Formats: sequence, structure tokens, C-alpha cells
Amino acid sequence: MAEAEAAKLPIIDLCSSDSISTANSIRQACVDYGFFYLVNHGVEEELLARVFEESRKFFSLPLAAKMNLLRKENRGYAPFYAENLDPSSRSKGDSKESFHIGPLEKSCLNQWPSQELLPSWRPTMESYYCKVLSAGKRLISLIALALNLDKDYFEKIGALDKPESFLRVLHYPGELGNSEEEIFGASAHSDYGMITLLVTDGVPGLQVCREKFNEPRTWENVIHRNGAFIVNIGDMMERWTNCLFRSTLHRVMPTGQERYSLAFFLEPHAECIVQCLESCCSESSPPRWFGNHFCSTLSRAVVPYNINYLLRFAVGIT
Repeated sequence: MAEAEAAKLPIIDLCSSDSISTANSIRQACVDYGFFYLVNHGVEEELLARVFEESRKFFSLPLAAKMNLLRKENRGYAPFYAENLDPSSRSKGDSKESFHIGPLEKSCLNQWPSQELLPSWRPTMESYYCKVLSAGKRLISLIALALNLDKDYFEKIGALDKPESFLRVLHYPGELGNSEEEIFGASAHSDYGMITLLVTDGVPGLQVCREKFNEPRTWENVIHRNGAFIVNIGDMMERWTNCLFRSTLHRVMPTGQERYSLAFFLEPHAECIVQCLESCCSESSPPRWFGNHFCSTLSRAVVPYNINYLLRFAVGIT
């Protein structure tokens, strides 16, 4: 793993009684880093332990059993090297395998291991999905305050009415074998949506690059904090905030240790219209429009878009 300094990410307490101070801290974190730790989020350590145990059980299954659940409609199993999140990379693909779980309201689209194989998998993952979704909604209300909006702003515009949120269960191998090419656990990317809530098993590897358009890139290690989620801003929220909040480039580097993580992507309702927030625009910072999730500036005109357009892009992986 390349030598890098530790990122000095702020810590946000979701249970703080001072919501204004917390919102101000979130604003500063999202402007400076686009990443922060979230503590007192309400997801019990016992549930996290069970989710990681079920994750290990699933990824330990024979490949044939996992391939029976091969990803469809962005739900199910994705094998090693099936994805490459950095189009500029010449790598054969990212060294990870994953399992994708979509909105529970659309459970007919989700795929699940059989009860004979993993009897506790589905109830454990569904319980975790609901808990993290609840924490994410509470956090979104604080983000609204951080943007000088009403606390229930995103609820009032329907963003959190049946949100299009996805849980991705991820496994990175310890041994990669001999290869002359550079291998990434997850190559450099930014997430496409609103916010991501990540928790890992404590094995390092996650790195962030605050200035994604600078060359050469400077990477910083994200240090594990027991019991804390790692939260990051996605491209959609960057666009929503007129680039006030930053969607930060990040990657996972191999460390020689097996690694597990859980990434929850909180996204708005499929019909939610996303456009630059008035509170993030001014004469000196007029509204911008980005034509795609790579944030290429095409016009300064405000062009609202439907999230269904953005959902055509690949989901970011952390």
C-alpha cells in the first residue's frame, strides 16, 4: 500500500443535542473534505457483528453457488474483476466481489441466498438496511440545516419518499497473486448519489484525494474508528449544492489482508427533481449544470433532471 498521511476527518455526533452546532460542523466537513465520521448513529454493534458474519459466510460459498445469484437489475452477486470504477485505468478490473441489495419495497427484484444455505442472511441484511436508512434520514435532516434549509426540506420535496437506496456488501481478498499491473481493491472514483454510509471490519485500505482534478494526486489514508460510520458526499449532492459540498475521489488499496465492508448508498426517490439549491447560489457563485456524473461543466444554466437519468450510471463502490 502506498505511503500516505492520515486524513484528519471530523467526527459528527448524530445524537448531539445542539443541532445547529452539529449542522455547522457537517457543513465545514463537506466543504473541506466531503468525508466525515458519524458516531452515535443508532446501529448496534451486535447487529454490525452479525452482518459481517453473514457476509463472511456468503463470500466463503463455492463460486458456483454465488454465480447462481449473478447480478440482475443491479441486485445480486458481482464476482472478482467484474467492475473497473476508473475508466482511465488499464487494470483488468477491481479486486473485489460484492453483493447488491436494493430498496426493500421492491423486494421482488432483490435476490437472496436460499434459506438452506444461509438461513439468517436475508433477515439480517434487511434489519441492517432499515437501521442504516433510518440513520441516513436523520443525517439528511442535519445536512439540510447545514445548507441553510428547513430541517425537513428533503422530505418536503419528496426526496425521501421511497428512496432508491442500495446496500453493497463487499469482500476484498488478502492474497492477489503475482501480477505486473497495479491492482486496486476499488479503483479511484467518486460515488454518484446523495451520501454514502460506510462501515468496515477495521482492515485499512481506504484512501481519499481531496483535489480530484489535480495531478499528481495526493492520497490520504482513512483511519478506522470503532463503531463509526464513514460518510461521504456523492456527485448528486455536489450538484445539488452547486459544488459547495465536494464529492471526493476515493479508492481502496490492497494491504495483503482480507477486508470486508458495507456501503449504503442513500439516494432520493426516482422521480425527485435535482437542481442547484437557491441557498447555494449567489451573484458570485451562479448555478452550474453538470451534464454527467463525472462533473464536466457544460453550462451555467440551471437544467433540472430526473434521478432516473443518473441511475443509469454504475453505482460507486467503497
